[in-house]
Amino acid sequence: MAGGAQSLSKLLERATINDHEEILKLCNTSLKQSKNLGTLHAKLVALLNLERYEDALRVLEDGGEELKNGAELENAYTLYRNGQFSEARKVAKGIKDDRGARHMEAQASYRLEDFEQSALVYRGLAETHAPLDDEENDIKINVGAVDAQLEWTRQGHLVHKRKPDREDLEAFETAYNAACASIARGELGQGEVLLKRSRDLCSASGDLSDAEKVAELLPIQVQQLYVLVRLGKTKDAVNLATQITAKDIPDASTQQVAYNNSVSTSKEVQNPYLSHRLVHDTTTLSKSEKLFTIQSNIIKENKFILDLLVSKYAGVIKSTSKILDSNPSPTISSHVNNVSVLNATAHAQFQLGKFGVKHMLPLLEKRPLDVGLAMVVIQLYILTNNHGSAITVMKSLLKHLEASTSPNDQDIRFAPGLVAAVVSLYTLQGRKTQITTELAKAALYWRHKSRPPKSLLQAAGTALLDSDKVDDQAPAREIFSTLHEQDADSKIANAGYVAAHAHTSTSVANEAKGLTPVSRLIAGIDVSALEESGVPQPCLGADAAKAASRKRVLEEKPKPAKKRLRKSRLPKDYDPNKAPDPERWLPFRERSSYRPKGRKGRQKVAGLTQGGVEKGGEAGGGTSGKGGEGVVKAAVGGAAGKAKNKKKSKK
Repeated sequence: MAGGAQSLSKLLERATINDHEEILKLCNTSLKQSKNLGTLHAKLVALLNLERYEDALRVLEDGGEELKNGAELENAYTLYRNGQFSEARKVAKGIKDDRGARHMEAQASYRLEDFEQSALVYRGLAETHAPLDDEENDIKINVGAVDAQLEWTRQGHLVHKRKPDREDLEAFETAYNAACASIARGELGQGEVLLKRSRDLCSASGDLSDAEKVAELLPIQVQQLYVLVRLGKTKDAVNLATQITAKDIPDASTQQVAYNNSVSTSKEVQNPYLSHRLVHDTTTLSKSEKLFTIQSNIIKENKFILDLLVSKYAGVIKSTSKILDSNPSPTISSHVNNVSVLNATAHAQFQLGKFGVKHMLPLLEKRPLDVGLAMVVIQLYILTNNHGSAITVMKSLLKHLEASTSPNDQDIRFAPGLVAAVVSLYTLQGRKTQITTELAKAALYWRHKSRPPKSLLQAAGTALLDSDKVDDQAPAREIFSTLHEQDADSKIANAGYVAAHAHTSTSVANEAKGLTPVSRLIAGIDVSALEESGVPQPCLGADAAKAASRKRVLEEKPKPAKKRLRKSRLPKDYDPNKAPDPERWLPFRERSSYRPKGRKGRQKVAGLTQGGVEKGGEAGGGTSGKGGEGVVKAAVGGAAGKAKNKKKSKK
């Protein structure tokens, strides 16, 4: 039997059968008699060609280490197709001097989201000669895909080509990858143009069948829908969404993205329960089809939003709290901060204004380093025009970050986005000094780092140049000198460099490149007209403008006339040596020295004296005085006099 198996293996090596099903049947027939390494290898290749990857993995397990070592590339590819990317990369790295293994290593690194390593391997392949005709084109397409992912993950400094060239417009795959890179950089207009180019090239391709064209066009349309939503072209996005049938998309991960984008096309959800069901009832993805982190995070956040729309507040609080517990604050991760905002929204139950702040402030006391939570509280204060409280919350966050000893917390404290938020708050109240101070502190921190943010340094240098303080000119010169050394072709860096050194050296202007000559800048300017028009006033912030308008209104009102103070008048018989009467403030009749005139007056006073005894009165008597004057006394016992014989009136 062993000899028969060996002869079958040799027969398969010399055979030219293109039907992999037939090869698989022959291998199964031979393996029923006895196991042979060559036959198992042939069966493994047949299963891979038939895309039966789980069966191929079982064949590898049955063959043991001997088969895995004899078919290392097939082993790596099988592991990759079954979603075991780490194991696939490990096996591929162990294969030396094999271009196929290098491709496998780069692709496994790509799926593991190690885009830097993937780009490194692909560039190494591109620098060497490709023995196959189509390999060079495949490398170009894959490098474009890796560059797009580097842009999405904020690693754009590792991308060698940041602008699309003519070669990228020749194939729909390269045009699509260039569009994705432009979208990741925020260049949505350019991305829209490149996607349209990719769509046109795919539709006009003669190498694809009609079914293949439909399969290739669907991902392009899904990406176009995302761009249109981001650009605010809602009508065009709705029209495109009607052309996309998500259930017809063969790739499960692209199908999920399509469902998400279709729900996101309208700004107002007409039926949140239907949208909730549509997004949550999607099929579960396999390991090999899992989404990238940036995709899964967006879909997860959208699911939380739909949960909030259907009033599942407790579930959102529970789910988001787990994510926040596994990612401690502070952080500048957009996903974690978005989840923090959704957690606060669930606690406030979608209430805005003072009611929302009332529910979120206790959370902020528990999580003082939560950047996302602090930002949403600040935004609510801004919506209610309470800029002072917004600045107070921001200062509290900055104070906690500055008190931390962790280097990561200091990077977050001076993160460009957070500094921009602080500057925006100060701008609302016209606090120019605080703006300059904040930018100067951030620039001082980042100048000593390996990759300082250029936009922040440019803003700080410009603010210091505009400052009236002499001490701010020296750091401005240092900042623009650093920017000029890093990029001598930057017009902003050159202009700032010249302006900062204008007071110290006149020869610096000759070192700048690409700047427009002064004679050309001032050509056609009428100096006399400028002098007659006067100096323009700077634009004030909203709060400062309101305060200035109120001040002008108050200044325009006529001031009241001053009142003349009269001299104090003293009585004629005033004796400064004699003590004044202590009862002088009491009415005349209430003073102890008051003596009424006449007998009736004296009797009246005697009857009104508190605690006095009534003369001639008995218990059960009527009233004292005349005509009902005096105090009515309560009767004790029965009624007296004529009241006894009085009949009751009929009702």
